[in-house]
Amino acid sequence: MSLRPLLLPGVRRREFWSWAFYDFANSSYTTVVSTAVFNAYFVSTVAAGQPWATLAWTLAVSFAAAVVMILGPLAGAAADAGGRKKPYLVVSTLACVLGTLGLMWVGPGDVALGIGFIVLSAIGFGLGEGLIAAWLPLIARPEALGRLSGYGWSLGYGGGLAALALCLGYVQGAQIRGETAAQFVPGTMAITAMFFLLTALPSFLVLKEHSANASAARTPGSLLEQAFGRLRQTWREGAHLRDLRRLLVAITGYQAGVAVVVTLAAVYAREAMGFDTEDTLKLVLAVNVTAALGAFGFGWVQDRIGHRRALMLSLWLWIAMVLLAFSATTRPVFWMAANLAGIAMGASQSAGRAMIGYLAPAERVAEYFGLWSLSVRLATIIGPISYGLATLVFAGNHRLAMLGTGLFFVFGLIVINGVDVERGRKVALGEA
Repeated sequence: MSLRPLLLPGVRRREFWSWAFYDFANSSYTTVVSTAVFNAYFVSTVAAGQPWATLAWTLAVSFAAAVVMILGPLAGAAADAGGRKKPYLVVSTLACVLGTLGLMWVGPGDVALGIGFIVLSAIGFGLGEGLIAAWLPLIARPEALGRLSGYGWSLGYGGGLAALALCLGYVQGAQIRGETAAQFVPGTMAITAMFFLLTALPSFLVLKEHSANASAARTPGSLLEQAFGRLRQTWREGAHLRDLRRLLVAITGYQAGVAVVVTLAAVYAREAMGFDTEDTLKLVLAVNVTAALGAFGFGWVQDRIGHRRALMLSLWLWIAMVLLAFSATTRPVFWMAANLAGIAMGASQSAGRAMIGYLAPAERVAEYFGLWSLSVRLATIIGPISYGLATLVFAGNHRLAMLGTGLFFVFGLIVINGVDVERGRKVALGEA
């Protein structure tokens, strides 16, 4: 496979791979901290399995998402106005790495300390996710956005697999030595933080800005004014870019469901299916493989059948997964549901990111990816809090809480059905 025909003129292949390698790097955080290890550890050990533990975790994650909602579009607008995204990317990455390292010191009863470091790391992750996505339409040809986004997501799941495999080996050794979760979970946090930092270096060192404003002169104090001015302009143009706006609403809907799976998968596996830490790590390893296949395969499907159809197909897979997980009473059936979630996750996340790149005006792409990040963070608030409240209402019944999660995917399916992708593209190009 040759990448050259898929890249814009002047973009080197190694730049694409350095961009994609950030997906490889930051997936270590979502896989180990958010999905497989620390979330379940927080609920069962740090908060001692109290009835409010799941809600406390979701409130912490949701607060971080609310901060990213505010800072994400501003950071994107500032990056567009100044023509420099990389300094913001470096700072957000360091915030996530330092927050993850801080989790090493969180033990039983340290609820406030755990929430503080989770909030810091999640804010850093969220800002970095939005900033790195803004490079996609600056390096990929419009007709190849789906494929290259898919390559990035699939490589990202490979990073999650690598970090998780390192942690699994460490956990198995610790359990052989008779260590408890309070003793070995800190080690997995150190592994994850260093993995993220080291594997993000290619993005910092190789990737160029590729911005029309990269050499624009800036005066002290002008950048913040430009950033707020561009955000106001984006708000005024919301009606004109109606397909992009509708897509953002759809993303908010279905990503709320995705956020539940990412944030609470290990909690559900432990509480509803009786999984321990090693069981959960093995499950998430398998899910990362299917998610990588989903992202890679659906990238090709998306460019062949169209952005909207591919995204709708992925949402149907999510709905099927929810029904299967709700009805699962044996481990093999739950494993089937989890791997179906992996395929759907890789497909829907890659497809949504590519569609934003396709519909965003090129001169303000970082700003619109900031709005994409805002939508994803809003979903991260709505989904997990809804799940946490459902567990309280249903007296800890995680199955009913999971069934309710399916409504988010139904909502996304209905809204995305009204998006006219080609009309939105013409508006972005100024042809309509």
